[in-house]
Amino acid sequence: MANGSRQAAWEFFGAELKRRREDAGLTQSALGVQVFVSGGYIGLFEQAIRKPQLDVAQRLDEVLQTDGLFERMWRKLIKDQPFTEYFAHAAELERLATEISDFAPAVVPGLLQTPEYARAVFLGSNPFATDEYIEDLVRARMDRTLLLKDAARPVYWAILHETVLRMPVGGPATMARQLDHIVAMAHERKVQVQVLPFAAGAYSPMGKMMWLMEFEDAPPTVYTEAVFSGNLLDDPAVVKRTQASYDQLRAVALSPEASLDLIDSASEEFRRCASTT
Repeated sequence: MANGSRQAAWEFFGAELKRRREDAGLTQSALGVQVFVSGGYIGLFEQAIRKPQLDVAQRLDEVLQTDGLFERMWRKLIKDQPFTEYFAHAAELERLATEISDFAPAVVPGLLQTPEYARAVFLGSNPFATDEYIEDLVRARMDRTLLLKDAARPVYWAILHETVLRMPVGGPATMARQLDHIVAMAHERKVQVQVLPFAAGAYSPMGKMMWLMEFEDAPPTVYTEAVFSGNLLDDPAVVKRTQASYDQLRAVALSPEASLDLIDSASEEFRRCASTT
């Protein structure tokens, strides 16, 4: 399903939610209380600005007595996503964000990956997959990267732990090209990149990826990921604490200029290694 038709489908979801809510004689706030979200979020669902998670869709069916309608629509829309279920919501929000702040403790963020690097990542986590399956994943990943090439792209800030620069994902030649790509994107002013060096020692939050998104007409949200699972967090207190942690990382990371120098240096080391193999 193309992005435009998918958005139209979510708009239908929202329009149907509004119709069923009004038929039940409920305000947005009253429905929100019963499904454990704010009335404002019900309004965002109805406008297709935000997409409910599965448990919310299920509670909407229960409260509005719609015999599983919203769960079925939700599952259909998520199934048509080119991403895993737990990441699909984040991918939807990514396209709407005005600012994205990424912290990568071990792997190059998806928006900055080259096809070769992405292929190596997917092969590492799917060692018995077919070539066709891997290439489908790579295509979906590369489609995401187009976001940063758009004239209306979000402000994008990435902090990479030095581990990301040293781990030879895909081999030396692939790593050299990947790091060169990051530097090129920074020089083109499409991204702002900092590196958290090994010398920084302990940091907050140790080893955990963070992905913060801000929007023009919706509250900010945070995405975190674990093994075969992901969480979208939009509780204001949680978002505030996460933003504070990200600000701490910015403070202890190398400056953008020193970071690019370090990335360049790591790339050159990989190039020398590739030339001797």
